[in-house]
Amino acid sequence: MARTDNRLRRSRRLKDNLLKAAIWLSTALTVGVLLLILGYILIKGVPNISWSFLTDIYRESNNQKGILPMIINTAYLVVMTLAVAVPTGIAAAIYLTQYARQGRFVRIIRFTTETLAGIPSIIYGLFGFALFVSFLDLGYSLLAGALTLAIMVLPTMIRTTEEALLAVPGQYREGALALGAGNLRVILGMILPSAMPGIVTAVILSVGRIVGESAALMFTAGLVTNMPGGLFSHALSSGRSLTLHLYQLAMRGEDLGQTFATASVLLLIVFVLNRLAKLLARLVSKN
Repeated sequence: MARTDNRLRRSRRLKDNLLKAAIWLSTALTVGVLLLILGYILIKGVPNISWSFLTDIYRESNNQKGILPMIINTAYLVVMTLAVAVPTGIAAAIYLTQYARQGRFVRIIRFTTETLAGIPSIIYGLFGFALFVSFLDLGYSLLAGALTLAIMVLPTMIRTTEEALLAVPGQYREGALALGAGNLRVILGMILPSAMPGIVTAVILSVGRIVGESAALMFTAGLVTNMPGGLFSHALSSGRSLTLHLYQLAMRGEDLGQTFATASVLLLIVFVLNRLAKLLARLVSKN
């Protein structure tokens, strides 16, 4: 019996070590590929970034290769899209988890949102072109692009926020209600702050998809590289995002240095936006 037990222990220990080795190998491979991609882009792109590259406009006729208009257009798209998608997504998730009676209707909504999350972005682009550009007569504009992106990221926002709300222990809600707190106060004062890390994750995923989107914006926002004429009026004008600009540069293949520089700036913008989202979440959780 003792020999059999020792063999079983050695066998289990060997299996555990093999599993740990496979996990560490997979982790190292994933991180290594990510660092390789990021390092290659930054090494190729950062030396080509200059002050004039970041602050000039883009005009091929005058040999001006700046990306300032595209940076501003990207900021417009991120702000307008999040302004629509975040409140709508959080409100929908709160309804599905806190108010709606769990049944067939809720299951249909969840199945629909999961299905919409997997639809190719070019389909959203065609839908946005038909609805916002043509039917609502917004034309090729940043507003039409932002509304299309809001519809596109809304399923991810809803499902991720819903999972974050469901992960909050039910004792929080039951204890607060037992003390006489209202349902809305419990949701705003306890459940939402507790679910804030998951909500921030949803925002970060949404920002990443907004900044990295190109197909949907080609049909809605357009490819114009003009500087904004006004703070609010620019939302109704056509504009090219950084990703679309990167796509155009890569398709031409004329100046790879500028292409990698644009990709490097895009990576840095995504990193800064993610850090800002996490900082905002900490401030909200503390309050």
